[in-house]
Amino acid sequence: MKFPKPHTLKEIADLIGTSYVGDDDFPVLGMNEIHVVEPGDIVFVDHPKYYDKALESAATIVLINKAVDCPEGKALLVSDDPFRDFNTLTNHFRPFKASNAAIAANAIIGEGTVIQPNCFIGNNVVIGKNCVIHSNVSIYDDAVIGDNVIIHAGTILGASAFYYKNRPEGYDQLKSGGRVVIEDNVDIGAACTIDRGVTADTTIKEGAKIDNQVQIGHDTIIGKKCLIASQVGIAGCTIIEDEVTIWGQVGITSGVTIGKKAIISAKAGVSKSLEGGKHYFGIPADDFRSKYKEIASIRKIPEILEKLKDK
Repeated sequence: MKFPKPHTLKEIADLIGTSYVGDDDFPVLGMNEIHVVEPGDIVFVDHPKYYDKALESAATIVLINKAVDCPEGKALLVSDDPFRDFNTLTNHFRPFKASNAAIAANAIIGEGTVIQPNCFIGNNVVIGKNCVIHSNVSIYDDAVIGDNVIIHAGTILGASAFYYKNRPEGYDQLKSGGRVVIEDNVDIGAACTIDRGVTADTTIKEGAKIDNQVQIGHDTIIGKKCLIASQVGIAGCTIIEDEVTIWGQVGITSGVTIGKKAIISAKAGVSKSLEGGKHYFGIPADDFRSKYKEIASIRKIPEILEKLKDK
């Protein structure tokens, strides 16, 4: 997430009430999670296990809960609670704005687009040309939808990320200030849920086709011309490359990459990244050849046990 205008390190430190290491006028251009940071961004870290990763990332401002040596060319914001202060920044630069109309006055809707009754279109939403948005679709603030997109009834774009910190008093949610971006010629079935990015975009690329009742987590990227069947669940920060086919009730964990033109059969459980151009099934998902060998070996266990008993 880029800020509307550049800020200085001192301005940001004053906003969240922290000390800092660096020049007062060190430039701060935005804030992002570690997997999408760029120079000028703030990244937060609150566990020693991840200090080095944050300090060595592309981010040039690190919001951290310990005074450490500052890498050359970077700055630090030293906080007793980086998670809280990251939320403070999100609330400041991308605050929740209540709507007073079913279709926000500042929404942009392209020529030839049809919006059926009982839809909600939030603030700053952009919808392209010749789209069809069926009844009871909710499109939260800041979503961007391309041309020739079809969204079926009951789908929700832009709900908050499922991202929490466990505190003694209960779970504390990381605020979501990102967007949902749907490119041209995408079809989305009924009762799908696509969460917005925490600071960046959850993206469905051109020509992808998504069946009913599919869940797509925050900051996930679905490639061009992917096919995703009903009841698939994809966790956050996942990358699905182009022309991947995912059949019904597949579950995919966070942070993995599915390679181009992979096919994942129904009910598979994906717990690691998968190469493209292969066919996978099972729990945990593996390519067909390996999985069939595994199944064949398992079927031989009773026979092996009988032979051992006879000895």
